[in-house]
Order: sequence, then C-alpha cells, then structure tokens
Amino acid sequence: MIEHQHLSDMLNEDLLQIYAGSFREHWERPALTDYVTGATLSYADLARKIARTHIFFEMCGVKPGDKVALLGKNSVSWVVTFMATLTYGAVIVPILPEFNPQDAQHIINHSDSVMLFVSDQLWEHLDFDHMPAIKIVMSLESQQLLADHMNGKDKMEKIFTGLNKAFNRRFPHGFGPSNVAYGTFPKDSVAEINYTSGTTGFSKGVMLTLNNLCGNVVFGMESKLHYPGSRSLGFLPLAHAYGCAFDMLTPLATGSHIWVFGKMPTPKLLIKAMQEVRPTLILSVPLVLEKIYRKQIVPIISKPSMKRLMAIPFLRQTIYSKIRRKLSESFGGEFYQLILGGAALNHEVEEFLLKIKFPFTVGYGMTECGPLISYTPWNKFIPGSSGRTLPGLMYSKVLSDNEAYIPGEICVKGDNVMKGYYKNPKATAEVIDSEGWLHTGDMGTIADAGTIFIKGRYKTMLLSSSGQNIYPEEIEAKLNNLPYVSESLVVQRGNKLVALVYPDFEAMDKARLTTDMMPQVMEKVRKELNKLTAPYERVDEIQLRANEFEKTPKRSIKRYLYQ
Repeated sequence: MIEHQHLSDMLNEDLLQIYAGSFREHWERPALTDYVTGATLSYADLARKIARTHIFFEMCGVKPGDKVALLGKNSVSWVVTFMATLTYGAVIVPILPEFNPQDAQHIINHSDSVMLFVSDQLWEHLDFDHMPAIKIVMSLESQQLLADHMNGKDKMEKIFTGLNKAFNRRFPHGFGPSNVAYGTFPKDSVAEINYTSGTTGFSKGVMLTLNNLCGNVVFGMESKLHYPGSRSLGFLPLAHAYGCAFDMLTPLATGSHIWVFGKMPTPKLLIKAMQEVRPTLILSVPLVLEKIYRKQIVPIISKPSMKRLMAIPFLRQTIYSKIRRKLSESFGGEFYQLILGGAALNHEVEEFLLKIKFPFTVGYGMTECGPLISYTPWNKFIPGSSGRTLPGLMYSKVLSDNEAYIPGEICVKGDNVMKGYYKNPKATAEVIDSEGWLHTGDMGTIADAGTIFIKGRYKTMLLSSSGQNIYPEEIEAKLNNLPYVSESLVVQRGNKLVALVYPDFEAMDKARLTTDMMPQVMEKVRKELNKLTAPYERVDEIQLRANEFEKTPKRSIKRYLYQ
C-alpha cells in the first residue's frame, strides 16, 4: 500500500473571512440571479440580507452552534438562508426536497434543529405538532412566519415589526462594505449536517466542519474553477454536497455570478437555459450527458451514410469537429470544461467524447468529504479514471496487495474528511478507522500519482462460481447502452446472473415493437451484451420490469430493494 499526496495540518484560510473578503471586494457585481424571474442580487444585496438574517436570528434566540434546517428546491432565498446560517456560526441542515415527508421530518427532529426554513408546497406535508424542538418555521418564498412555538404571537410580531428598527440601529450610517464582518470559530466546529440519501436504507447525518468546507472551496479557488465575473448555472441540487460546494460555495468566494435554476433539470430545459446563461464552467451528473448522447448524437452517427463517411480519415475528423461544435453550442458555447461527478460515466460515452476532443473531466467524491476526493482538469484527464487525489489536501490508498493492479477498497484521509455521523458513533467507527482513514466503500485501483480508477461498490460486488469478483455496475453500464434498455440492475439468483431491465418504451414505439415482441428483443440484447463481457460476467437471463426502479433523492437506484 502506497499513501498518496501530502497532507496540510489544517488549512490556513478561514472560510467565513473568505466570504467577508469576497462580498466586500465584489460589492457591485451580480451574485445571484433567479433563472425563472431574472431577479438579481448583487454581492451588496446578498451581504445586506445576510446581516438582516443575523439580527433576526439574535432576536429569535438562535445561538452560534444551533441547528437551522433548510428544506426546499434551489432558489435565491435558499442560498441567502444557507449563507446567513453559515456566516452566523450556526449549523445548517440542508434537506433534499425529494425526501418523502416522513424522512424529511425525521431529519428535522434527528438534527435537533431549532428553526426551519421551508417552501410552502413542502410545508403542507409536514406535521408541526411532531417537531418539538422547532421554535420557528419560516416560508422560503414569502419570508413570512408559518408556525412557531415561541409562546404567544405578540413576541413574534414584535420581532417582525422591530427588525427594520434593529437593522437601522446597528447600521446608522447605512450598510456598506466595511460593515461586512463575520465571527471567528474553531476550524473543526461543525458548519453543516448533510443527510445522505443512502442506497442501503436509512439516512445518516454527515457532520462537515468549517475546515471541510474550506478545503473544497480553497481547492476550487486555487484551481480557478470560478473567478470574478465567471458564470454558473446552478441546476444540481444545492442541498447535495457536490452542487453546494461548486455551484454555490466556491462561486460566492470568488465573485462569480450564479444563475439559480429552480426547475426540474430535464435535458431540454437545461440546454435552453445554458444557451441563455452561457456558463463558463458546467457541473453535471453523467446522466444528463448520456441522455443527450443517446437522443441527439447516436441517431446521427448510426446512419449508414454517415458510417461510410466516417470510414474516411480526413472526413471523420471534420465530422467529429462539427459534432463537438454542435455539442458545445448546446451547452452555451462559452464553457472551458464540463466536470462530471456523482456517478460513473458510461464507457461508450466517454470514448466518444475523447474521440471528438470534447473538454470534459470526471471527479470523485462523497458527502463525507464535502464532497471532493479527486479531480484533474480536462486537458490532463486520464481516460477511465476519476481524477487525481487532491494534492496537499488528501491522501488515498487501496487495501490490496498491489494497488495499481488489484482492486481493493479505496480509503482516504485529509482536510476534507468529515467529523463523523451526527449522534451515531457506531456508524462513524465503521467508516473511519483509528488512524483517521475513511473507508469509502468503493472498490478500485490507484496509479502512481494518486489517480483513482473506480470499479464499483464494495457492498454490491458479486462472486462468480469460479471465485471471480464481479462488479455489477460495469455490466449495467454496457447493458444500458444497448437498444431498448432504459435502465438496468444486475443481481445474483443462485448461481445465475440476472439482469432486471426497465425498457425504453419510447424507442420501442418508434421501432413499432409491441410488448409481446419484447422477450425475443431482449434475448437478442442479452446475446449482444455477452459478447461485450468477460466469460464469468455473462448474464443468464433478462427479466423485464413494468416500472422504473425506486431511486434515492440523489437518483441512484435503491439496490437493496431488489437483491
């Protein structure tokens, strides 16, 4: 086992002072725009709203270290609430709006939150009487009080009517750049509790410290992912660590301009938004790119006439550059790279993007690292990898006899690693060992310079009858590329490998295939798949499903339901 990368003892930077500096320096610049309405807040407006929220917290008796829950889809007021809580020294508890109401309510209670900011639509499904610790519930849309346990309406009314007076008293000469000042707190104090949407069942609260978030932000700043005046379209859920760190925390630390995309991010809506915003950096999950590839590119390159043209070398390059231009234009045409994370990129799609020289890269992370573990800029990206372990911030190693060739569990250590799971020392001890190594649960190999190659999850790994390790994710990636397959899951039934498949009904309709023809079609698909896999990975049977697989809020299939 070789340990990779140097480790800084503790980052020198202080996260809250980074924001104070950024807000002062970029005072006049636009900070946040609501993509739907076009309403924009400058850094001055954002800093003012944060200062006002701080006074509101004080008046309501919220103290640094108290927990504040935040439940709603991406919006400008969501960002203001998150940043106000963080810079106040309270602990933000962002909850993915896709959690069902019982789970959301469990998280609010489990986190000991004393205040809740919630969208009106989601509030209707929660039961206030069963949230004993919550003192105040505020609407994200209207900023109005929705409910309170403050013993008497008069008290809350006094707070609301007194807020403007209190603000003017505190800043008698108006609120200017010199008034932006945030407290200093220990770097290992908890800043956020992020509840994972586990594919293995119940949800755990990941405690991320100021230092964990700072590690991600400083890396983003030093890598120039964002810079003053750069543009980003925030369509990944901000309640999830990936979108939070690089579509919100890093841009606001650098004077970037964020368009907050509060709609359901379908490829069609996203492409329209990207062409309007023209982001300079795009963060996405592979699924968006894979859908665009399948729906827009595959139909073009699989035409017989096109195949003939692409067989001629100099014509092939011309066609590739036309496709690259068309694809770049559909993403707004002004981005310098597209970073993929959150799931593995389909091998066929990756190969094609490399052929056309499309500027993409793949990063790797997990909520427990807030999220970043490894990343490489697109021009240094090694195909098939998930980037390089962050130099200076993280160590990585693989538990195997030869970590470059024999897959083992990937373990990481460093500034980004969480403090632990909230109120769950047992679960914490199961993933962080006595030497501080976080056991990721991912299987893979690591090349010399700390470049990580992921095979699949430790818990999903299967064993063939001949004792070979089988990573179902690798088989599923190949199967999902074949005709008439929308999504799949490979499971073991006795000594057999069975693929559960939810068909692509749209493609079937186009090809005029009826449901009774599906068994023969899938048998063809199975034979096609087995030509692409190793002998011990061959699928014995395909079983069709009428409905999509159940997913976590992060859109991963809940595998444990189908074992």
